[in-house]
Amino acid sequence: MPISCYIHGFGAYAPERVLTNDELADMVDTNDEWITARTGIKRRHILADGECVSDAGAHAARKALAEAGLAPSAVTHLLFGTCTPDHFCPSTACITAARLGMTNNVMAYDYNAACSSFLHGLLQSRALLAAEPDARILLICGEGLSRRVNWKDRSTCVLFGDGAGAVICSSRQEGALARLEDVICRTDGSLWELIKMGGGSARRYEPGESVDEDFFVSMQGQEVFKHAVRKMAEICKDILARNALSPGDVQLLVPHQANMRIIEAVSSRLDFPRERTFTNVADYGNTSAASVPLALYDARQRGHMPSGARVLMTTFGSGLTWAAGLLRMA
Repeated sequence: MPISCYIHGFGAYAPERVLTNDELADMVDTNDEWITARTGIKRRHILADGECVSDAGAHAARKALAEAGLAPSAVTHLLFGTCTPDHFCPSTACITAARLGMTNNVMAYDYNAACSSFLHGLLQSRALLAAEPDARILLICGEGLSRRVNWKDRSTCVLFGDGAGAVICSSRQEGALARLEDVICRTDGSLWELIKMGGGSARRYEPGESVDEDFFVSMQGQEVFKHAVRKMAEICKDILARNALSPGDVQLLVPHQANMRIIEAVSSRLDFPRERTFTNVADYGNTSAASVPLALYDARQRGHMPSGARVLMTTFGSGLTWAAGLLRMA
């Protein structure tokens, strides 16, 4: 009998510091009307000085562990999806494990599928459970994009926020909150230049050298919009067809919270009504890897994911990467 992947706890964290559109207007040539009309974003949360992505991840993890009734010492695997790690080395997963008191009993590693990281992490979790059915997996996705945006570039700095989301996964049905029904992940690396962030080994850095613009997030906006809408809609149709489902069989669509124009275009292509498409982008902006788990947490808190509901998730990010997944609430 195939091993299933069940979710036993959800957690999320957004930093206390909130940056509004009006505050951004004092930093760069923009205004609230311009940002809202183009993105639907009104505010975003920003890491405090001295606060790292591992801190955000640990906060989200503690909430997920508490809901699952699980002690940190019971976790066997910690997966951390991020494109803004605390350091290139060691991994943010290792640092977060230490913050949670996991020092000898856990396998921990980072992975990077950018905004698609959460669904990639669910696929990895399902595969780990097939290999080790007794595993208890802490899957965290977190970002500190405020540290890697160019605050002089209004085309990107208005979009991103910081935060983290986490879930506890196991093969045990008892006490589960949801079951992963299916997940599909895809990539087209030929389009990698459409969304990129430097600072890696592709460029040589010398001690004392100041960073250049290639260090920060950059995007080719119109091309990204076109590919994001097409790919997310297509992969949603693929996963529904693979499971003999129609949009009418899904109670809630939770798309990557990139911006409202993308969200509305995807839901329109899927014939999903507005009332069944969850959004919180106005309050958080684009939190990349944290986007979908943070949205799931909010949707549950607001009562949009009742028992028996089927949830369709979809993501799109740098790579290019995109994915779709189906959850069935217990």
